[in-house]
Amino acid sequence: MIGDKTSLKGRVAIVTGGGMGMGAATARLMAARGACVVVSDTNEKAARETVAMIAADGGTAEAVVADVARESDVEAMIAQTVGRFGKLDCAVNNAAIAPDNAPIAEADMAVFDRLIAVNLRGVMLCMKYEIRHFLKRKAAGAIVNIGSVSSQRPQAFNAAYVASKHGVVGLTKTGSLEYASHGIRVNAVLPGSIDTPMLRTALNSTGKKEEDFAPILSLFGRFGKAEEVAEASAWLCSDAASYVTGHCLAVDAGYLSR
Repeated sequence: MIGDKTSLKGRVAIVTGGGMGMGAATARLMAARGACVVVSDTNEKAARETVAMIAADGGTAEAVVADVARESDVEAMIAQTVGRFGKLDCAVNNAAIAPDNAPIAEADMAVFDRLIAVNLRGVMLCMKYEIRHFLKRKAAGAIVNIGSVSSQRPQAFNAAYVASKHGVVGLTKTGSLEYASHGIRVNAVLPGSIDTPMLRTALNSTGKKEEDFAPILSLFGRFGKAEEVAEASAWLCSDAASYVTGHCLAVDAGYLSR
């Protein structure tokens, strides 16, 4: 009988932005598959709520407060993970903030700088310290960076967000090239229109409903579920994806195929 290669039993994982949406769904799924999960977020209450849900489901998790744009926070997050669970095996770098909404000529550079700091610098910092740990242990590891369909197909009025998500793909591919010889796999997941608090906030600001946009953004005519993105991230962290690195997996109901 072939074992379940999607199992994460015995693994230690970090999920950044794990307090809600795709991050929370990913943390819960990875815990359900056997991983000990560090749920990182700037919102301590939200992180603890995810941890409580994991505990209620019989899993093991720990909340860590961290702003991924701050190098000291990221370094401390890795140290806390290792201090609590003894190691780190995989990470889903999911933390991000909502897209900007202005044409380039009217851009608020404070908004631009903060978005790049979290969505791009944050991924870089997480990769830096995650990879350092893998190298120190001389152990294989898996990293999943959360990009976006905007990593491949730009949207107007989202210059900072589009630039940050294109950058995530660049970091992913560079990391895969640099560390494959060490057994470290680096991949990205590119979500499409996923039903999260971030998307609902954006919808509410326009006064539009799901049925107004879903047929345009999805060949299935619906928004995706956070759990559907979580499945992709968990798979890429598992031994089932042992021959996959440098790949950008779109979970977008065919949006990028148009």
